[in-house]
Amino acid sequence: MSKAARETSSVEPLVIGVLASGRGSNLQSIIDAIEQGTLAARIGVVLSNKKQAPALERAEGHRIPAIFIDPSLYQDRSEYDGAIIQSLQRHHVALVVLAGYMRLLTHLLITQYPNRIINIHPSLLPAFPGMHAHRQALAYGVKVSGCTIHFVDEKVDHGPIIAQASVPVLDGDDEESLSERILLEEHRLLPKVLQLYADGKVRVDGRKVHIEGETLAENGAAQRQVNR
Repeated sequence: MSKAARETSSVEPLVIGVLASGRGSNLQSIIDAIEQGTLAARIGVVLSNKKQAPALERAEGHRIPAIFIDPSLYQDRSEYDGAIIQSLQRHHVALVVLAGYMRLLTHLLITQYPNRIINIHPSLLPAFPGMHAHRQALAYGVKVSGCTIHFVDEKVDHGPIIAQASVPVLDGDDEESLSERILLEEHRLLPKVLQLYADGKVRVDGRKVHIEGETLAENGAAQRQVNR
């Protein structure tokens, strides 16, 4: 083993906490990247507000702690997020990833992890924030959509943008077909962004995010899918 390899292997991996409410396909893209050795991180815990969320099953299948935190047991959203924070801290989480998490975060959680919560949204923000982004894009008649990875602040889908990937909108698209092509880009882009963060190459300056020595724009995967 080379000196560089020994030095790399001695560095503690980034510990990620994933919040998910649904099937967890973006969670799976993180798991795959870690297992393939392209992401130097580990998932400390997966938390969900849904007891039957498939994301929890995915985590358990890879021996990752998977915890359902029942919102009905807490008086309000802040109290619930307090329980989330306790679990994240107990599992030594350094970076939080929202992977299809269908709850708004409170001031308590956001300020506990400033510029350390990442969300992935299925549109080219600032266009079409909030729910039903694909429906909004199709109704507006845009020719290009895509996905955005951004830090979370206290406004919905508003925080500093880290990376984006574009996907053409085809004449015959419906919400499902557009979603599938955008999801391919989400799965490609998210692990890359997480590795850049783990490498210390992501720097926030107000509304701007600077990425040291990297270019993340790569739309060939989406285009190749369209041309099949």
